Amino acid sequence: MIAADWTAWTCRVRVAVTDPAALEEARELLTDLMADVDLAASRFRDDSELTTLDRAQGAWTPISPLLTELIAVALRAARLTDGDVDPTVGAALAGIGYDRDVEEIEADGVVLAVPAPGWRSIELDEDGCRVRLASGVRLDFGATAKAWTADIAAGAITAATGSGCLVSIGGDIAVAGPPPPGGWKIRVQDVTGDPAAEPVGPATVVTIADGGLATSSVTARRWQRDGLWLHHLVDPHTGMPPVPAWRTVSAAAGTCVDANVLSTAAVVRGNRVWPLLRESRLPVRLVTADGQVLTTGGWPEERAA
Repeated sequence: MIAADWTAWTCRVRVAVTDPAALEEARELLTDLMADVDLAASRFRDDSELTTLDRAQGAWTPISPLLTELIAVALRAARLTDGDVDPTVGAALAGIGYDRDVEEIEADGVVLAVPAPGWRSIELDEDGCRVRLASGVRLDFGATAKAWTADIAAGAITAATGSGCLVSIGGDIAVAGPPPPGGWKIRVQDVTGDPAAEPVGPATVVTIADGGLATSSVTARRWQRDGLWLHHLVDPHTGMPPVPAWRTVSAAAGTCVDANVLSTAAVVRGNRVWPLLRESRLPVRLVTADGQVLTTGGWPEERAA
């Protein structure tokens, strides 16, 4: 197995392949897809399709097949979680300062609670690649776009090279093709970082052979504004980050998208998440604000540190 690591989308990116000869092509495929997704769906680019939608003022707008797919994936997440994972949180994120890279957020700005208008304010014509947003609605795909990109890239790399592949984008991990002997070993912790470095906080190593694994954490992408500590996971119903019952949630599923939807919903719902976890029957690891680890759905139990 051989891997390449770099930074993009303000997070750590890794592609690993079981066939060393496939690494260069794998990195190129992932880099190209990430560039396409960024041009379609970035909130931080004046030339993105998403920025164009902000100026549409409620009119039907032609969009690319790629953005059509990203919106469809986000709407599915909203339906599955009764709106707890909702793509209409763009204005809410701007209200708490996250309308630019985290490193550029000014600490003395004003915090505004802007509840999301809700996913039903989006009309999507998938066949015609058009979308209409209610006036004032701003979208954000932070809960699904990275995971979708990891899923699509991993499958494309295996299809093109025949190699087993792992793609990780900021802790959203997808694997495809034949795994290495013993499976893909992944360290799960609060903040995605160098796998060779010492972990900070509760950490464990798990093995997957297919599908995806995602981690949502309130300890990453944090900033201070108007005297408040804030993070990028917003409750659509209030427009504010929820008071965290869980500082980190990790989930495994058949796709990285499904794992990410569940882990994000768990952070938003807090202690109300248990019916959703029982219904999903997926392996989930939850870390409380004070560092206690709970596991459910077949996730391996951890010994206390």
